[in-house]
Amino acid sequence: MAGKLYIVPTPVGNLDDMTPRAIEVLRQADVVLAEDTRTSGVLMKHFAIDTPMRSHHKFNEHDALPALIDQLSAGATIALVSDAGTPAISDPGFLLVRACRQHGIEVETLPGATAFVPALVNSGIPCERFTFEGFLPQKKGRATRLAELALETRTMIFYESPLRLVKTLQQFCDTFGPDRDASVSREISKLHNTTHNGTLQELKTYFEANAPRGEIVIVVAGAPIEKEKVDKYAAFKNSNKLKNNDNYEKV
Repeated sequence: MAGKLYIVPTPVGNLDDMTPRAIEVLRQADVVLAEDTRTSGVLMKHFAIDTPMRSHHKFNEHDALPALIDQLSAGATIALVSDAGTPAISDPGFLLVRACRQHGIEVETLPGATAFVPALVNSGIPCERFTFEGFLPQKKGRATRLAELALETRTMIFYESPLRLVKTLQQFCDTFGPDRDASVSREISKLHNTTHNGTLQELKTYFEANAPRGEIVIVVAGAPIEKEKVDKYAAFKNSNKLKNNDNYEKV
């Protein structure tokens, strides 16, 4: 009988965010795959979990797949964690999940911590529709991706290093316009958790004078929809509604 892969979210800051179920899964697993065993070791020790750990990161995940699939196929229960948050969201995990699906191995992802949801809700920027961009390409493809997002009407979410934040905000000003509403959240759920709101230009000016630290989530409002397009879409919907009603009455 095949085993099972558990995707286990871990706190992005406060260890009290760890769920009882996540702790139990880590305790019951045969092995825990960790992005960095030193970082995850702190978590394991805190919750008195003594399950063996093995490194699983972006530099070895391709080579590790065959042995892991064999282990799971033989009946092992494996838990995957990243340094913080939910694995596969801007972290290793996707390749292993895909391989398990291809080989008919059960995968269960536990609900839990991820940094961008609190940042999005905290921002006060519309959050009913959004696109998660994660980390933009650092060099090749970055300008192309930004150009593609210039007319994106949904709220956009980005991860960024504190060392690149000001440069990225300048690029956003150039691409989206300096008056676009945005927010910058840092250290989600940690002691120095802060969210700053303003226009892209205001945020750039603030962080030029106040060097940020810790993990960064940037939320940027989508491009405004032109009134002419809204009116045209409304007319299109009304026209189709009338046609559907006419067809209904004919039937």
